[in-house]
Amino acid sequence: MVTDDRRRPGKIIAVHLNYASRAAQRGRTPAQPSYFLKPASSLGVTGGTVERPLGTELLAFEGEVALVIGTAARWVSPEDGWSHVAAVTAANDFGLYDLRTADKGSNLRSKGGDGFTPLGPELVPASAVDPAGLRVRTWVNGDLVQEDTTDTLLFDFGRLVADLSQHLTLEPGDVILTGTPAGSSVVEPGDVVEVEVDAPTAPGAPSSGRLVTTVTAGTTPFGDFGAQPAVDDVQRAEAYGTATPPATADEPAFELTDAHRARFAKVAVATLSVALRRRGYHDVFVEGVRSNRPGARFVGRARTLRFVPHRPDLFARRGGGFNAQKRAFDTVGEGEVLVIEARGERGTGTVGDVLALRAQVRGAAAIVTDGGVRDFDAVARIDVPVFSAGPHPSVLGRRHVPWETDVTIACGGAAVEPGDVVVGDGDGVIVIPPALVEEVLAEAEETEAQDAWVAARVAEGESVDGLFPMDAAWRARYERETGGAG
Repeated sequence: MVTDDRRRPGKIIAVHLNYASRAAQRGRTPAQPSYFLKPASSLGVTGGTVERPLGTELLAFEGEVALVIGTAARWVSPEDGWSHVAAVTAANDFGLYDLRTADKGSNLRSKGGDGFTPLGPELVPASAVDPAGLRVRTWVNGDLVQEDTTDTLLFDFGRLVADLSQHLTLEPGDVILTGTPAGSSVVEPGDVVEVEVDAPTAPGAPSSGRLVTTVTAGTTPFGDFGAQPAVDDVQRAEAYGTATPPATADEPAFELTDAHRARFAKVAVATLSVALRRRGYHDVFVEGVRSNRPGARFVGRARTLRFVPHRPDLFARRGGGFNAQKRAFDTVGEGEVLVIEARGERGTGTVGDVLALRAQVRGAAAIVTDGGVRDFDAVARIDVPVFSAGPHPSVLGRRHVPWETDVTIACGGAAVEPGDVVVGDGDGVIVIPPALVEEVLAEAEETEAQDAWVAARVAEGESVDGLFPMDAAWRARYERETGGAG
């Protein structure tokens, strides 16, 4: 370890997006910093190795400036934050994109592996440098692949220290990884990655020296008792840095707040569907599902579960024990919606009273399945809303094998990704991509306001001719009376 007393840090805290170049590459700029933890056991040193596990392909480097805390910081100001930093050095925040879907934002598996956080080799005293005058560079096999300076940071070092100190005490020896610039990409076994942090304009141009790490190939396979590596085109694009894919769980771009939930409670699914159609989204309605009780409404972020058609050998392998179905119900979170792909097969149950009760205890907002529901009447008495294709008494193994969780699925003809916003009411269930929530919700609110105004005129005895929809004369009166933009 690189701290003065050679102790391991108590905490390693990493920032998601912090360089303007990386934000541009990702296609999103956060308003505030967000963080994740890395275990101390992930530390490495210069001249060491990092293993790409057997069966994986997307091990990516991220050259970064690491801050080493010198004095305890709790409730400090942004102006005072830098004074609690003892030194800076080079860091490589290695990440395994193959395991991102397994982490759901924690990054424990994708970024917590042994040797995934090499630091060093030398400490640069904070007193010797301007925090806005540092440079970070990364080489792969001798080729310069990353170069940026800290005057382009979205959130300066003092602000990071201050922000973190609002939530926890930063202690001497703790390390903060401050984000990576554009240029991060995938490395292969045999590649040599070098990272250096220096202050080229400071007296003596102090430097951390080159932090050198060699990538090796793992030989031990993952066991079947944990999450397996999984990659798709989005993960490949993000790992290689070759495209601007949508936001992902470990770099959150959208949060469904209590304010959003309150606003969604006042707009109808039918109104939301119109706003989505205007944007070219015609297949986001979950067809063929209805609530198990009248008047049920919900909104939440999607968690997903996928069933495949029944086959005896597959069911023998994946149907028993703590299978995907049980895992999904046992891990659904507060305010989340568990969405189930059953291929529209309603000839067996996909949820019953015990699992529905488990979802309720976990705080789930709703359950949506395009399959059947066992114990239908009992499930209807449970508080969590359940939208399904209808009742069926048969057990799971008749038509389905529980296969996997937290992947993109098709439910009732609609594609659903983990993290999508799902809304349901008496008209059914609709899926909203997170990037569209703000504009779709704002348009739906305006439409609801117009419809309420029109309904009031109809109640006063006005004819619907020219009023619904509003012609120019009625619209002018609406805007005059309400100030609405139409």
